[in-house]
Amino acid sequence: MDVTTLPQGEPTPMTPRRTRWQEAGNSGGFGKRFAELIAAGEDVDGEARLADTLLPRGARVLDAGAGMGRVSAALLNRGHDVVAIEPDAALVRQARETYPGLPIEERDILDLGPDDGPFDLVVCVGNVMLYLAEGTERDALRAMRAALGDNGRILVGFHLQDQPAHARTYTPAEFEADLTAAGLRVDLRAGTYQLHPANDAYSVWILSRAQH
Repeated sequence: MDVTTLPQGEPTPMTPRRTRWQEAGNSGGFGKRFAELIAAGEDVDGEARLADTLLPRGARVLDAGAGMGRVSAALLNRGHDVVAIEPDAALVRQARETYPGLPIEERDILDLGPDDGPFDLVVCVGNVMLYLAEGTERDALRAMRAALGDNGRILVGFHLQDQPAHARTYTPAEFEADLTAAGLRVDLRAGTYQLHPANDAYSVWILSRAQH
C-alpha cells in the first residue's frame, strides 16, 4: 500500500485514486438497465458464450469487474468454477440478489496477486478497462496476468467509439502498448464476441502471457 510520511515520522495510507467509474457515479443506472434486459428475456450472454468456448469443462474463471454478475452467473451455469470481483458495493448487492449463491467479492482488480490464481481465464469485459483510475491500466493488466495459470488467457472487450460518460477513449494502439508493457501478448483481436472482424467501434481481445 502506498503511504506518505507525516512530519512526526508516522506513516499514513494515501487516499486511493478515484476511478472513472466512481466519477461517473452511474452504477444504479447500469444495474437497472441490465436488470430490465434480463427481466425482458433479452440475450445478455454473448461474452459468456465466447468465454466458454475458450475453456475446458470445469475450468477456473475470474470475472474481473463483474458488475451485477451476469457473465459470472452464465459461466457458473455452464459448469465452471467462477470467482467474481467487483469494487462497486451497490452492484455486488445486486449480483447477490439477482443470482443467489454467486461467489462475488467486493474487491478491486488492483488487489489481485499470484495467490489468487491460478485461473484458466480472466474475463474483463463491459468497458471495465475504460473506467479504471487514470494511469492504472498497466497495473490492472499486470494484476490479471499474475493471476493466470501457465496456459491461462484473458478476455477483454470495450467500446472504441461512443463510450459511456466519464469512460476514457482507449485506442487499440494504446491498449496494445499497455498490454505489451504488462507482459502480455495478443492472441486474437475481433470486433464482436461472435468474432466478427476487427472494426473501429468495439474491440475484443484474447490475451496470454508473452513468451520471453
